[in-house]
Amino acid sequence: MDPLTKTLNTHLVAMAYQGATYEQEHQMEHLLALLDPDDEELILHYYGLFGHERLALDDLAAHRHEQPDETLAAISRLLRRIAVTPEWQMIKPQTA
Repeated sequence: MDPLTKTLNTHLVAMAYQGATYEQEHQMEHLLALLDPDDEELILHYYGLFGHERLALDDLAAHRHEQPDETLAAISRLLRRIAVTPEWQMIKPQTA
């Protein structure tokens, strides 16, 4: 994972486990809306964001009819797609 993607991943993990402010959630919802609905659902369930059940990689892969490594690669690609947007660059944590 490149540094931009890693920062986003770290932020999403923190949101899932530590919670987030309303503003942070609102901003992330807008970023995830840039993805196709199926891809957005994948990210929401992988991280367990916004009240979505966190699902195991194997379960996500089975739902997508893929191998787990293919699903993980898809998640990495989706994160990269978001990480390079000007929107993420504007809201990403400055300390990360």
